[in-house]
Amino acid sequence: MKNTGFPSPKNHFEILDGLRGLAALTVVLFHLFETFTNTNHLVQIINHGYLAVDFFFLLSGYVIAYAYDDRWTDMTLGVFIKRRIIRLHPMILAGMLIGAGSYYIAADSELFPLISQTPVWKLLFVALLGAFMFPVGASLDIRGWGEMYPLNGPAWSLFYEYLANLLYALIFRHLSNLMLGILAVVAGIATVHYAVTSTTGDMVGGWSLDPTQLRTGITRLFYPFLAGLLLFRLFKPSEIRYAFAWSAFMLLLTLAFPRVGGGACLWLNGLYEALVILLVFPLIVHIGASGSIKSPGVLRICRFLGGISYPVYIIHYPIIYLYTAWVIDHQRSMSNSWLQGLAVFGFSITIAYICQKWYDVPFRKWLTLRFFSQ
Repeated sequence: MKNTGFPSPKNHFEILDGLRGLAALTVVLFHLFETFTNTNHLVQIINHGYLAVDFFFLLSGYVIAYAYDDRWTDMTLGVFIKRRIIRLHPMILAGMLIGAGSYYIAADSELFPLISQTPVWKLLFVALLGAFMFPVGASLDIRGWGEMYPLNGPAWSLFYEYLANLLYALIFRHLSNLMLGILAVVAGIATVHYAVTSTTGDMVGGWSLDPTQLRTGITRLFYPFLAGLLLFRLFKPSEIRYAFAWSAFMLLLTLAFPRVGGGACLWLNGLYEALVILLVFPLIVHIGASGSIKSPGVLRICRFLGGISYPVYIIHYPIIYLYTAWVIDHQRSMSNSWLQGLAVFGFSITIAYICQKWYDVPFRKWLTLRFFSQ
Protein backbone atom coordinates (compact mmCIF):
# COMPACT_ATOMS: atom_id res chain seq x y z
CA MET A 1 0.00 0.00 0.00
CA LYS A 2 1.16 3.52 -0.72
CA ASN A 3 1.41 5.86 2.25
CA THR A 4 -1.65 8.08 2.37
CA GLY A 5 -0.80 9.77 5.64
CA PHE A 6 -4.27 8.82 6.90
CA PRO A 7 -4.17 6.22 9.68
CA SER A 8 -7.94 6.34 10.00
CA PRO A 9 -10.82 8.41 8.61
CA LYS A 10 -12.06 11.38 10.61
CA ASN A 11 -15.59 12.47 11.25
CA HIS A 12 -17.13 15.45 9.53
CA PHE A 13 -18.36 18.49 11.38
CA GLU A 14 -21.92 18.20 10.10
CA ILE A 15 -22.94 21.62 11.39
CA LEU A 16 -19.94 23.29 9.76
CA ASP A 17 -20.89 21.56 6.51
CA GLY A 18 -24.36 23.04 6.83
CA LEU A 19 -22.99 26.50 7.55
CA ARG A 20 -20.72 26.29 4.52
CA GLY A 21 -23.73 25.45 2.37
CA LEU A 22 -25.75 28.37 3.76
CA ALA A 23 -22.85 30.73 3.08
CA ALA A 24 -22.49 29.41 -0.49
CA LEU A 25 -26.20 29.88 -1.21
CA THR A 26 -25.96 33.39 0.22
CA VAL A 27 -23.21 34.15 -2.29
CA VAL A 28 -25.46 33.00 -5.13
CA LEU A 29 -28.29 35.23 -3.88
CA PHE A 30 -25.90 38.14 -3.42
CA HIS A 31 -24.73 37.86 -7.02
CA LEU A 32 -28.31 37.60 -8.27
CA PHE A 33 -29.35 40.76 -6.44
CA GLU A 34 -26.12 42.51 -7.45
CA THR A 35 -27.40 42.37 -11.03
CA PHE A 36 -29.87 45.14 -10.17
CA THR A 37 -27.58 47.39 -8.12
CA ASN A 38 -24.78 47.94 -10.66
CA THR A 39 -22.29 46.59 -8.08
CA ASN A 40 -22.99 49.61 -5.84
CA HIS A 41 -22.30 48.21 -2.41
CA LEU A 42 -24.19 51.04 -0.73
CA VAL A 43 -27.50 49.62 -1.95
CA GLN A 44 -27.01 45.85 -1.94
CA ILE A 45 -29.97 43.65 -1.02
CA ILE A 46 -27.79 41.21 0.93
CA ASN A 47 -25.42 43.87 2.12
CA HIS A 48 -22.47 41.78 3.28
CA GLY A 49 -22.93 38.62 1.22
CA TYR A 50 -19.38 38.85 -0.12
CA LEU A 51 -18.05 38.24 3.41
CA ALA A 52 -19.01 34.59 2.90
CA VAL A 53 -15.62 34.26 1.19
CA ASP A 54 -13.86 35.40 4.38
CA PHE A 55 -15.98 32.89 6.28
CA PHE A 56 -14.84 30.16 3.86
CA PHE A 57 -11.19 31.05 4.53
CA LEU A 58 -11.74 30.73 8.28
CA LEU A 59 -13.55 27.42 7.87
CA SER A 60 -10.69 26.23 5.68
CA GLY A 61 -8.09 26.99 8.34
CA TYR A 62 -10.16 25.22 10.99
CA VAL A 63 -10.81 22.12 8.90
CA ILE A 64 -7.22 21.93 7.59
CA ALA A 65 -5.90 21.98 11.17
CA TYR A 66 -8.42 19.33 12.20
CA ALA A 67 -7.71 17.09 9.22
CA TYR A 68 -3.92 17.32 9.00
CA ASP A 69 -2.25 18.69 12.14
CA ASP A 70 -1.72 15.27 13.70
CA ARG A 71 -0.78 13.42 10.53
CA TRP A 72 2.55 14.87 9.51
CA THR A 73 4.58 12.13 11.16
CA ASP A 74 3.32 9.73 8.47
CA MET A 75 2.35 12.10 5.66
CA THR A 76 4.71 13.71 3.15
CA LEU A 77 4.36 17.12 1.54
CA GLY A 78 3.66 15.43 -1.79
CA VAL A 79 0.81 13.39 -0.32
CA PHE A 80 -0.72 16.51 1.22
CA ILE A 81 -0.56 18.42 -2.06
CA LYS A 82 -2.11 15.55 -4.00
CA ARG A 83 -4.88 15.24 -1.44
CA ARG A 84 -5.73 18.93 -1.68
CA ILE A 85 -5.66 18.88 -5.49
CA ILE A 86 -7.99 15.87 -5.51
CA ARG A 87 -10.34 17.66 -3.13
CA LEU A 88 -10.42 21.02 -4.90
CA HIS A 89 -9.54 20.63 -8.53
CA PRO A 90 -12.29 18.50 -10.12
CA MET A 91 -14.88 21.20 -9.50
CA ILE A 92 -12.47 23.90 -10.67
CA LEU A 93 -12.29 22.03 -13.97
CA ALA A 94 -16.08 21.78 -14.09
CA GLY A 95 -16.49 25.50 -13.42
CA MET A 96 -14.03 26.43 -16.16
CA LEU A 97 -15.71 24.04 -18.60
CA ILE A 98 -19.15 25.52 -17.89
CA GLY A 99 -17.69 29.03 -18.25
CA ALA A 100 -16.05 28.21 -21.56
CA GLY A 101 -19.06 26.31 -22.91
CA SER A 102 -21.44 29.19 -22.17
CA TYR A 103 -19.06 32.01 -23.09
CA TYR A 104 -20.32 32.79 -26.61
CA ILE A 105 -23.99 32.67 -25.56
CA ALA A 106 -23.64 36.29 -24.45
CA ALA A 107 -21.70 37.35 -27.56
CA ASP A 108 -24.33 39.94 -28.53
CA SER A 109 -24.63 41.45 -25.07
CA GLU A 110 -23.62 45.08 -24.57
CA LEU A 111 -22.39 44.02 -21.14
CA PHE A 112 -19.56 41.91 -22.62
CA PRO A 113 -18.34 43.64 -25.79
CA LEU A 114 -15.08 41.66 -25.78
CA ILE A 115 -16.83 38.35 -26.39
CA SER A 116 -17.59 39.05 -30.04
CA GLN A 117 -13.95 40.05 -30.55
CA THR A 118 -12.49 36.91 -28.95
CA PRO A 119 -11.36 34.12 -31.33
CA VAL A 120 -11.91 30.52 -30.32
CA TRP A 121 -8.19 29.86 -29.87
CA LYS A 122 -7.95 32.63 -27.29
CA LEU A 123 -10.97 31.31 -25.41
CA LEU A 124 -9.44 27.83 -25.36
CA PHE A 125 -6.09 29.22 -24.21
CA VAL A 126 -7.70 31.11 -21.32
CA ALA A 127 -9.73 28.02 -20.43
CA LEU A 128 -6.56 25.90 -20.40
CA LEU A 129 -4.79 28.39 -18.15
CA GLY A 130 -7.80 28.49 -15.85
CA ALA A 131 -7.93 24.71 -15.69
CA PHE A 132 -4.41 24.77 -14.23
CA MET A 133 -5.27 27.76 -12.01
CA PHE A 134 -2.93 30.15 -13.83
CA PRO A 135 -4.43 33.63 -13.36
CA VAL A 136 -4.48 36.03 -16.29
CA GLY A 137 -3.90 39.75 -16.54
CA ALA A 138 -5.42 42.48 -18.67
CA SER A 139 -4.02 41.16 -21.97
CA LEU A 140 -6.07 37.94 -21.61
CA ASP A 141 -9.15 39.44 -19.99
CA ILE A 142 -11.63 38.17 -22.56
CA ARG A 143 -14.68 39.37 -20.64
CA GLY A 144 -13.69 42.89 -19.68
CA TRP A 145 -14.39 42.71 -15.95
CA GLY A 146 -10.75 42.57 -14.86
CA GLU A 147 -11.05 39.05 -13.42
CA MET A 148 -8.00 36.82 -13.10
CA TYR A 149 -10.30 33.98 -14.20
CA PRO A 150 -12.63 35.61 -16.75
CA LEU A 151 -14.48 32.37 -17.50
CA ASN A 152 -15.42 31.85 -13.85
CA GLY A 153 -14.77 34.85 -11.63
CA PRO A 154 -15.16 33.23 -8.17
CA ALA A 155 -12.22 30.93 -8.90
CA TRP A 156 -10.05 33.77 -7.57
CA SER A 157 -10.80 32.62 -4.03
CA LEU A 158 -9.53 29.13 -4.92
CA PHE A 159 -6.28 30.74 -6.05
CA TYR A 160 -5.89 32.05 -2.50
CA GLU A 161 -7.14 28.78 -1.04
CA TYR A 162 -4.30 26.95 -2.78
CA LEU A 163 -1.88 29.61 -1.54
CA ALA A 164 -3.10 29.12 2.04
CA ASN A 165 -2.75 25.35 1.74
CA LEU A 166 0.84 25.67 0.54
CA LEU A 167 1.73 28.12 3.29
CA TYR A 168 0.20 25.77 5.85
CA ALA A 169 2.21 22.81 4.59
CA LEU A 170 5.49 24.72 4.20
CA ILE A 171 5.37 27.17 7.13
CA PHE A 172 2.33 27.41 9.37
CA ARG A 173 2.26 23.81 10.56
CA HIS A 174 5.81 24.22 11.90
CA LEU A 175 5.00 27.31 13.96
CA SER A 176 4.08 27.39 17.62
CA ASN A 177 0.70 28.69 18.66
CA LEU A 178 2.46 31.79 19.99
CA MET A 179 4.00 32.55 16.59
CA LEU A 180 0.72 31.85 14.82
CA GLY A 181 -0.99 34.16 17.30
CA ILE A 182 1.48 36.96 16.58
CA LEU A 183 0.94 36.54 12.85
CA ALA A 184 -2.82 36.53 13.37
CA VAL A 185 -2.64 39.76 15.39
CA VAL A 186 -0.60 41.43 12.64
CA ALA A 187 -3.02 40.14 10.00
CA GLY A 188 -5.96 41.33 12.11
CA ILE A 189 -4.50 44.83 12.37
CA ALA A 190 -4.00 44.84 8.61
CA THR A 191 -7.62 43.77 8.16
CA VAL A 192 -8.96 46.57 10.34
CA HIS A 193 -6.72 49.15 8.65
CA TYR A 194 -7.78 48.05 5.18
CA ALA A 195 -11.47 47.95 6.09
CA VAL A 196 -11.67 51.40 7.68
CA THR A 197 -9.51 53.11 5.03
CA SER A 198 -11.05 51.40 2.01
CA THR A 199 -12.42 53.80 -0.60
CA THR A 200 -15.57 51.67 -0.77
CA GLY A 201 -15.94 51.07 2.96
CA ASP A 202 -15.94 47.30 2.70
CA MET A 203 -13.79 44.20 2.14
CA VAL A 204 -14.85 43.58 -1.44
CA GLY A 205 -12.14 42.56 -3.90
CA GLY A 206 -9.32 40.16 -4.63
CA TRP A 207 -10.34 38.89 -8.07
CA SER A 208 -7.76 40.74 -10.22
CA LEU A 209 -4.00 40.62 -10.65
CA ASP A 210 -3.46 44.36 -10.21
CA PRO A 211 -1.59 45.44 -7.04
CA THR A 212 -4.63 46.88 -5.29
CA GLN A 213 -6.70 43.76 -5.79
CA LEU A 214 -3.81 41.48 -4.81
CA ARG A 215 -3.46 43.39 -1.56
CA THR A 216 -7.18 42.96 -0.95
CA GLY A 217 -7.05 39.23 -1.60
CA ILE A 218 -4.03 38.67 0.63
CA THR A 219 -5.55 40.78 3.41
CA ARG A 220 -8.81 38.83 3.21
CA LEU A 221 -6.98 35.50 3.31
CA PHE A 222 -4.44 35.72 6.10
CA TYR A 223 -6.38 36.60 9.23
CA PRO A 224 -9.32 34.20 8.67
CA PHE A 225 -7.08 31.29 7.73
CA LEU A 226 -4.70 31.83 10.64
CA ALA A 227 -7.63 32.36 13.00
CA GLY A 228 -9.12 29.07 11.83
CA LEU A 229 -5.89 27.22 12.60
CA LEU A 230 -5.67 28.78 16.06
CA LEU A 231 -9.36 28.30 16.79
CA PHE A 232 -9.02 24.56 16.33
CA ARG A 233 -5.79 24.32 18.31
CA LEU A 234 -6.73 26.52 21.27
CA PHE A 235 -10.49 26.23 21.75
CA LYS A 236 -11.72 22.69 22.05
CA PRO A 237 -15.41 22.22 21.28
CA SER A 238 -17.84 21.94 24.19
CA GLU A 239 -21.41 20.77 23.88
CA ILE A 240 -23.71 23.67 22.95
CA ARG A 241 -27.43 23.04 22.60
CA TYR A 242 -29.13 24.09 19.36
CA ALA A 243 -25.69 24.88 17.91
CA PHE A 244 -26.83 24.69 14.29
CA ALA A 245 -29.79 26.98 14.86
CA TRP A 246 -27.72 29.56 16.72
CA SER A 247 -24.75 29.51 14.36
CA ALA A 248 -26.92 29.53 11.22
CA PHE A 249 -28.96 32.44 12.55
CA MET A 250 -25.83 34.42 13.42
CA LEU A 251 -24.26 33.73 10.02
CA LEU A 252 -27.28 34.74 7.97
CA LEU A 253 -27.95 37.80 10.12
CA THR A 254 -24.33 38.90 9.79
CA LEU A 255 -24.26 38.52 6.01
CA ALA A 256 -27.65 40.21 5.46
CA PHE A 257 -27.24 42.97 8.04
CA PRO A 258 -28.00 46.45 6.61
CA ARG A 259 -25.19 48.68 5.46
CA VAL A 260 -23.63 50.58 8.37
CA GLY A 261 -22.92 54.32 8.10
CA GLY A 262 -24.06 54.86 4.53
CA GLY A 263 -22.04 56.87 2.04
CA ALA A 264 -21.21 59.61 4.53
CA CYS A 265 -19.28 57.36 6.95
CA LEU A 266 -17.76 54.58 4.89
CA TRP A 267 -15.32 53.69 7.67
CA LEU A 268 -18.18 52.61 9.94
CA ASN A 269 -19.17 49.86 7.53
CA GLY A 270 -15.53 48.87 7.19
CA LEU A 271 -15.27 48.63 10.96
CA TYR A 272 -18.40 46.48 11.09
CA GLU A 273 -16.98 44.07 8.52
CA ALA A 274 -13.59 43.94 10.23
CA LEU A 275 -15.24 43.08 13.57
CA VAL A 276 -17.33 40.41 11.88
CA ILE A 277 -14.22 38.80 10.40
CA LEU A 278 -12.10 39.15 13.53
CA LEU A 279 -14.66 38.18 16.18
CA VAL A 280 -18.07 37.06 14.94
CA PHE A 281 -17.01 34.49 12.34
CA PRO A 282 -14.66 32.67 14.77
CA LEU A 283 -17.48 32.59 17.33
CA ILE A 284 -19.88 31.14 14.76
CA VAL A 285 -17.42 28.42 13.78
CA HIS A 286 -16.73 27.58 17.43
CA ILE A 287 -20.44 27.27 18.14
CA GLY A 288 -20.94 25.15 15.03
CA ALA A 289 -18.07 22.85 15.96
CA SER A 290 -19.39 22.52 19.52
CA GLY A 291 -22.77 21.12 18.70
CA SER A 292 -24.29 17.86 17.55
CA ILE A 293 -27.39 17.21 15.50
CA LYS A 294 -30.10 15.06 17.04
CA SER A 295 -32.79 15.44 14.38
CA PRO A 296 -32.44 13.12 11.34
CA GLY A 297 -34.15 15.77 9.19
CA VAL A 298 -31.74 18.51 10.19
CA LEU A 299 -28.84 16.10 9.67
CA ARG A 300 -30.02 15.43 6.11
CA ILE A 301 -30.30 19.16 5.47
CA CYS A 302 -26.78 19.80 6.72
CA ARG A 303 -25.37 16.96 4.66
CA PHE A 304 -27.17 18.22 1.56
CA LEU A 305 -25.95 21.77 2.13
CA GLY A 306 -22.43 20.57 2.79
CA GLY A 307 -22.47 18.41 -0.32
CA ILE A 308 -23.51 21.19 -2.68
CA SER A 309 -21.61 24.02 -0.94
CA TYR A 310 -18.42 23.90 -2.96
CA PRO A 311 -20.05 22.89 -6.28
CA VAL A 312 -22.69 25.64 -6.17
CA TYR A 313 -20.09 28.24 -5.27
CA ILE A 314 -17.71 27.33 -8.07
CA ILE A 315 -20.23 26.76 -10.90
CA HIS A 316 -22.94 29.39 -10.35
CA TYR A 317 -21.19 32.44 -11.76
CA PRO A 318 -21.10 31.44 -15.44
CA ILE A 319 -24.90 31.21 -15.10
CA ILE A 320 -24.97 34.62 -13.39
CA TYR A 321 -23.05 36.12 -16.33
CA LEU A 322 -25.86 35.09 -18.65
CA TYR A 323 -28.61 36.24 -16.31
CA THR A 324 -26.93 39.62 -15.81
CA ALA A 325 -26.52 40.09 -19.56
CA TRP A 326 -30.20 39.26 -20.10
CA VAL A 327 -31.29 41.73 -17.42
CA ILE A 328 -29.11 44.55 -18.76
CA ASP A 329 -29.82 43.97 -22.45
CA HIS A 330 -33.59 43.80 -21.91
CA GLN A 331 -33.62 46.57 -19.29
CA ARG A 332 -35.37 44.36 -16.79
CA SER A 333 -36.06 45.39 -13.22
CA MET A 334 -36.14 43.16 -10.19
CA SER A 335 -39.92 43.31 -10.03
CA ASN A 336 -40.39 41.84 -13.51
CA SER A 337 -37.53 39.32 -13.50
CA TRP A 338 -37.69 37.79 -10.03
CA LEU A 339 -39.18 34.59 -11.44
CA GLN A 340 -36.24 34.17 -13.83
CA GLY A 341 -33.88 34.93 -10.96
CA LEU A 342 -35.55 32.26 -8.85
CA ALA A 343 -35.12 29.85 -11.76
CA VAL A 344 -31.40 30.71 -11.96
CA PHE A 345 -31.09 30.07 -8.22
CA GLY A 346 -32.81 26.70 -8.50
CA PHE A 347 -30.91 25.79 -11.66
CA SER A 348 -27.59 26.56 -9.96
CA ILE A 349 -28.47 24.28 -7.05
CA THR A 350 -29.61 21.53 -9.44
CA ILE A 351 -26.43 21.67 -11.51
CA ALA A 352 -24.35 21.73 -8.33
CA TYR A 353 -26.13 18.64 -7.01
CA ILE A 354 -25.68 16.81 -10.31
CA CYS A 355 -21.99 17.73 -10.39
CA GLN A 356 -21.51 16.67 -6.78
CA LYS A 357 -23.31 13.34 -7.06
CA TRP A 358 -22.32 12.13 -10.52
CA TYR A 359 -19.02 13.89 -11.15
CA ASP A 360 -17.16 15.34 -8.17
CA VAL A 361 -17.54 12.51 -5.64
CA PRO A 362 -16.99 9.64 -8.13
CA PHE A 363 -14.06 11.42 -9.78
CA ARG A 364 -12.39 12.13 -6.45
CA LYS A 365 -12.87 8.51 -5.38
CA TRP A 366 -11.29 7.33 -8.63
CA LEU A 367 -8.35 9.72 -8.22
CA THR A 368 -7.85 8.61 -4.62
CA LEU A 369 -7.76 4.96 -5.68
CA ARG A 370 -5.49 5.83 -8.58
CA PHE A 371 -2.90 7.65 -6.51
CA PHE A 372 -3.24 6.09 -3.05
CA SER A 373 -3.64 2.38 -3.62
CA GLN A 374 -1.52 -0.40 -5.02
